[in-house]
Amino acid sequence: MSGLIALLDDVVALTRIAAASVDDVAGMAAKAGTKAAGVVIDDAAVTPKYVTGLDPKRELPIIWKIARASFFNKLLILLPVAMVLQAFAPIVLIFLLMLGGLYLCFEGAEKVWHVLAPHKDNHVNKEEVKDPAHLEETRVRGAIKTDFILSAEIMTITLNEITSNFPDASIWLQGMALAVVAVLVTVVVYGAVALIVKADDTGLWMAANGRTGLTRSLGTGLVKAMPYFLILLSFVGTLAMLWVGGSILVNELHYLGVDWPYAPIKAAAAGFTGFVAWAITAGLDGIFGLIIGLALIPVVTKILKPLFGGKKAAAH
Repeated sequence: MSGLIALLDDVVALTRIAAASVDDVAGMAAKAGTKAAGVVIDDAAVTPKYVTGLDPKRELPIIWKIARASFFNKLLILLPVAMVLQAFAPIVLIFLLMLGGLYLCFEGAEKVWHVLAPHKDNHVNKEEVKDPAHLEETRVRGAIKTDFILSAEIMTITLNEITSNFPDASIWLQGMALAVVAVLVTVVVYGAVALIVKADDTGLWMAANGRTGLTRSLGTGLVKAMPYFLILLSFVGTLAMLWVGGSILVNELHYLGVDWPYAPIKAAAAGFTGFVAWAITAGLDGIFGLIIGLALIPVVTKILKPLFGGKKAAAH
């Protein structure tokens, strides 16, 4: 009897330890996931274009194909690589993080530049239009490549936040927190994308089949509002990319011993607290990211793209 009681005590103790670990993982994931917001918003803003012009019945299956590949990329490729680098070559993660920051600054600045100096890019391959299956396959491949780059950014940024805020956590807890963020981000992004791409169809159905004038009006309003919503989402995503990219560069340069522009930015926000201090810091980080991104545009378009050939990897 005493042996059974001792066994139950051990089970209770192990359960408490497991519950504490779950709480730790949840806390680490919540803290770290917010910094990846810029990439998450951009991912949600970019993905709907890959189903534009395709059969509406194929939209959700296509999104599922991309989401399934995203889970695979994050959990079976990027997570193990990130944890191995964290364990054996953490300095490599710093430079990967900075490379990702440069990428985000470039992407954000390129969107701003296209607004300031718009150009037409309406080329459509007629053979692809005649072959929907081939067009779908091409779109899915392009989306998966883009997702891989954005997923690498999300995982690197998240791991950096986890290790910065929870330096004493075991590598297993860090890995579990990273996995939680990877799963949640993928569910949120592709759940939101599914809602966005089906919003037009839902609105059209409501407008045509609604039993009341209010329902039909809501459907019409939904259809009319979606283009503006996508513009707003793209705008917010651009700001978030510049902020996150600039913040990464500012903080990692400071970590490597370069105090500019870290020191002036901190000095500008020093007299304020709370949201105001954050807004000043985020705004200046974003301006720095925009400057760096604009400087990268001719480097990428005139040197790197011709050097490596073809389109850039992230088909934004």
